[in-house]
Amino acid sequence: MRAGRQAGVDWRSVGVLYAREVRSALRDRTIVVNGILIPVVLYPLLLWVTFAGVTFVRGQTSDLTARVAVFGLEGRPALRKELEADPRVVLVPASAPGAAAADVKSGGLDAALEIAPAGPAEGPLRVRLTWAGSKERSAAARERLTALLDRVRERTLMREAAARGMDGPAFTLFTLKTRNVATGREMSRFLLGLLLPVLFVVMVSAGCFYTAIDATAGERERSTWETLMTTAAPRSSIVVAKYLYVTSFGFLAGVLNLGAMAVTMRPVTAPLATPSGTGLDFSVPAAGVPVLLAGALALSAFLAAVMMLFAVFAKTFKEGQAMLTPFTLLAMLPAGFLAVPGIELTFPLALVPVVNVSLVVREAITGVFRWPEIAVAAAASALAIGASLRLVVFVLGSEEVATGAVTGGPVAFLGRRLGGRRRPAFGARVQ
Repeated sequence: MRAGRQAGVDWRSVGVLYAREVRSALRDRTIVVNGILIPVVLYPLLLWVTFAGVTFVRGQTSDLTARVAVFGLEGRPALRKELEADPRVVLVPASAPGAAAADVKSGGLDAALEIAPAGPAEGPLRVRLTWAGSKERSAAARERLTALLDRVRERTLMREAAARGMDGPAFTLFTLKTRNVATGREMSRFLLGLLLPVLFVVMVSAGCFYTAIDATAGERERSTWETLMTTAAPRSSIVVAKYLYVTSFGFLAGVLNLGAMAVTMRPVTAPLATPSGTGLDFSVPAAGVPVLLAGALALSAFLAAVMMLFAVFAKTFKEGQAMLTPFTLLAMLPAGFLAVPGIELTFPLALVPVVNVSLVVREAITGVFRWPEIAVAAAASALAIGASLRLVVFVLGSEEVATGAVTGGPVAFLGRRLGGRRRPAFGARVQ
């Protein structure tokens, strides 16, 4: 009876140990700052700084004066007058088109215009615009000159039409009008769906990162690990309590990140949306809220198990950080590719951990629910979580890991254990 209890999970002990872990974490400044405060404050602040910087740069660029060298203006007073009338364009003399191109490349000029002789002096123009795409001033000059030349072309067409006794619409071969049928809410959700999944994975990883190290290497560094292993609680209960603790903080970080970003996106992006007249509404569909919460729980449960598997081999907090950092970067890498529009949740992608949850979150934000694929993603996540947690149980069932006498990392340990050495009975306590 006693052996069976040791091999199983004592849920009363799990509750006591879980409460102990949470109380200890809430007293730790590192965990509170990185697991709670950063999701609420830092990433919305970074987003605001990014959009504010874009707005500032856009404003600065619009006020820049483009330094332009023009060749072939002789006999074209209308075009010269148009260029000289623009206060944001300054005509700079240059010796030859080749020298002007070199000056544009070096930054001495922002752009160069070469007007080739094509027909009468006031007839059609053939213009070559030279600019440097790697320079912000030159790119702004290109946009400005392109708009100016479009105006000149339109006026030339109207003048030629009048000379032939035709009005503007009759002279125009075709016109193009565009209409965006997406509402402000749909555009806002689209933007939110591109940005939020990446930050979502980052914040869940951050929530699991420090707590996984604290629950394992932190215990050893505080010299409380051996004491904990010798308590009356079954070791399986200790593993479950620590796993639930890490999962809870990862889930909390993800939920706080989702909430903070959803609340702050509208005021942050308002300066960029105002010129276009698009009303922004970053509200998430009601049906998507349970899906988002389930996604946060699934992602945190998977990352918690894998991070604990790595962190349990560390003897100090610093060593745990070194072990977990490569895996954390690897987990965030797929989410970065998902920021590209056009990627959808398919059955093959639903089988890939982290990627499946990120895609489910992104589509739930935009109001798209592919329930068969979501079901496959849920099943795949459950299998990945179960396999990872079982591996953690297998590792902590070894006395050399439990006592901190293990050498090497998880790969070396699993190689030794799976190479033929007998596994000790799980649930045994260190005496």
